[in-house]
Parts: sequence; structure tokens; C-alpha cells
Amino acid sequence: MTIDGPSGSGKGTISRAAARALNWRLLDSGALYRLVALAGRRAQVSLEDGRALAQLAEQFDIRFGSDESGGEIIWMGGQEVTGDIRTEEAGNDASKVAALPLVRAALLDRQRRFAVPPGLVADGRDMGTVVFPAAEVKIFLTASLSERAARRHKQLKEKGVTANLAALSLEIAERDQRDINRAASPLVAGADAVLLDTTGMPVDAVVRRVLEVARGRLRGRL
Repeated sequence: MTIDGPSGSGKGTISRAAARALNWRLLDSGALYRLVALAGRRAQVSLEDGRALAQLAEQFDIRFGSDESGGEIIWMGGQEVTGDIRTEEAGNDASKVAALPLVRAALLDRQRRFAVPPGLVADGRDMGTVVFPAAEVKIFLTASLSERAARRHKQLKEKGVTANLAALSLEIAERDQRDINRAASPLVAGADAVLLDTTGMPVDAVVRRVLEVARGRLRGRL
């Protein structure tokens, strides 16, 4: 199953919940681009240097796991970097890095190797169009810009991070434009994807709808 959508559409939360419900593996492709950007900054590589960043993407040692409560833990080079890649700066860096064709090509095979039985929920922006074009279940989540900014603002407040709602809205709008207009794998809903506007919808309702779509498309196999 692929779940694509813009920043703040809820795809990360929904993907994790769907993967748990189905007992499937989860691919958070956005984390991979955040990790590439973090590796680039630590190696003092320009985030515009596609060739150097692609080399880092091919070679870096990363591992995904979870703590006892089910929360995510991410390691890079043996060091936990979960908090480092979940900042607003990391998200903006990832959006810039993701626009580089060489980086996208370097991560393509790594992403496809996540697809193992019994199934995979792949969360990203081009999962259903480029990485897994043959996926039988494709979801494209969206929500209004104001709601997406409000969600992010709430997340940051819960983490004790001070943030300005207007500034967040502007950053998300700018990220949308980069993602939609990039030459390599732009953010777009596949022709065979189910579009779901999550504006005003509680998480459990969105999860139920996604699982309904999956069970409908995979009738008799879930």
C-alpha cells in the first residue's frame, strides 16, 4: 500500500496506524531524505551537491526501530538521530535534497527493498507514482493548508518547541511548491490513487477509510 501526500496531510500518522493494523512493514521515505540531508550537513556537503549527497545516500548506515511504547527510533552510523531529523529545519532540508535527481535515484533501490511479505505501507510523495507504481492499493491524502499548518503547530507545541503558526503556514506552502514543481518525481496523485481529503477528519476515521480501501482492493487477501 502506498500513502502519498503533502506535508501535514497526516500520511505519517495514518501510515503507522495502518501498518500496525495490518501487521505490515512501514517505509517512511521522508525520513530517508531527512537522513541524507543530515548526513550532508555533518559532512559539510552542500545541499545542492547532488553527486556528493547521492554517494552519502548509497553508503550511509541507517537502521529503523521502535521503543517499548512503539515510538520510532532511528540510528545513523550507530548514533540515534530520531530527534535530529524531526525538526522543521530537517524537513526543509529534506525537501531541498529530495528535488535532486541523483539523490532520488540513489535511494530508489533501498526503498524498494522494504517491500517484503506479508506487506508494506509506504509513506511519501512519490510512492505510488515512481517507487511502487504497481502497488494494488494507492492512497493520496490531502488537507487544507491552514489545517496542515495547525497540525504541525500542535505537534511542535506538544514537543515543547515554540513556533509561529503564520511562519509554519508559509514554510509548508513553500515546501508544497518545491515538491509539486520539482523535475524529479514531483508530488502528484497517481491516476489510480484514491484521493482522501483529511480536513476536519479525526485520525481514527481516516485510518478506517484507508483500511476499507485496502480491504476492498485486496478482497479475500486480508
